[in-house]
Amino acid sequence: MKSVLVLLCAASIAAVGQRKAASPLDHLPPEITRLTWFGERADISPDNQRVAFMGGSFGNAFVIDLKTRIIRCLTCGVPGSAFLRVMHLANGDYILIGPETFKDIHVSRHEDNELWYLAAKVGARPVRFGEKMSEGAAISKKSLRIAYSVTSTQDPSMPKGASKLVVAQVDLTGAPKMVNKKVVYESPDNSCTIEAQDFYDNDSKMTFTCYEPKGLASVMTVDLVTGKVANMSKAPGTYNEVEGIFPDGQHTCVEADRQVAEIGGDHGFRNIDIWKLRLDGTGKDMVRLTHFNDYVGGKASNPVVSTDGRFMAFQAANTADEAGVGYGILLYRFK
Repeated sequence: MKSVLVLLCAASIAAVGQRKAASPLDHLPPEITRLTWFGERADISPDNQRVAFMGGSFGNAFVIDLKTRIIRCLTCGVPGSAFLRVMHLANGDYILIGPETFKDIHVSRHEDNELWYLAAKVGARPVRFGEKMSEGAAISKKSLRIAYSVTSTQDPSMPKGASKLVVAQVDLTGAPKMVNKKVVYESPDNSCTIEAQDFYDNDSKMTFTCYEPKGLASVMTVDLVTGKVANMSKAPGTYNEVEGIFPDGQHTCVEADRQVAEIGGDHGFRNIDIWKLRLDGTGKDMVRLTHFNDYVGGKASNPVVSTDGRFMAFQAANTADEAGVGYGILLYRFK
């Protein structure tokens, strides 16, 4: 516990401004509680009974029962596990994301990143889909629909800096595979590097992040029926990475840096907290949910929302670390 607090209070690369010299974990509001003392990149099961998470980057996947608080390792029987993400399929099985083997941080995270299937039964082994992809995926809570992005780093046949958003179906008849793959949006260069996030509105729409030059980002949506794409954050010069969708389909969590205007620091993924954005296209209805970045070295990240909208799982993180690194999973109970 002390080591975590030291990490969270370590000197930030950003200006201190009005930040407090303490740990946010020692000053949690009543609506936030600790779930685990290790781990990162949480994902809530469709029935809201469990939270899957990674023990660490390029490591093993775990799942915790929210009633018993019993933690089970999903991949500890797999030699050399080097996964980065674990996510629930609608049928209770899992999607894993990561390289087959760890080489180095850049190659393993960006060039060799791929999709895996893992059955929920104890002792199951991960099965490769044979689909390389970039960063995270969008996985439906209602069907076996999945979406992911591919960049020129994974597919050198694409123009340099280009990326595309692919929607597919997970087919579990026989060997697991991706079928009905369709490109639903493309970016021709690095003015927008795509990362899939969530389906909503009965899987007819999607949220995704557009990573922009100079370390900035915008919240985007695409209508999978009409193909219409819209910028929902509308905040040039700031960082807005879309995260977990709310079940009403009208709001989403966002990792955003808008608080730096008041407390100081650089814009970008290091100085973020969790905000709630209304998807009305104005970008103005944005409410701050966490205040971890009010503390030196602190930030909250990677939020996901339960399908009943009653709680959110997220992680404690440190501004000095790369995106996705976490120091334990927390629960936020909505009033």
